[in-house]
Amino acid sequence: MKPHITIEYCPKCGWLLRAAWMAQEFLTTFSEEIGEVSLRPSPIAGSFLIEIDGKVVFDRKENDAFPEIKYLKQAVRDKIAPNKNLGHADAK
Repeated sequence: MKPHITIEYCPKCGWLLRAAWMAQEFLTTFSEEIGEVSLRPSPIAGSFLIEIDGKVVFDRKENDAFPEIKYLKQAVRDKIAPNKNLGHADAK
């Protein structure tokens, strides 16, 4: 069974578009490796989490900011497809 990515976002903060954009990036980059990406509005103000099969990969509150998408792609890749080359997103 392919992994399921969930993006939980704070609707009051206006982060739906950010969550949808990240979902699109994950679906494009990992089209063969993931089963689905879902968006879930959070009841907790300021929340923005990315989970793979229920395990948190990124928590905005712990990191105190949003990283660039390339770092999030690397974090997801490291969990679901460690040997996948991300092309320019792997460049230093």
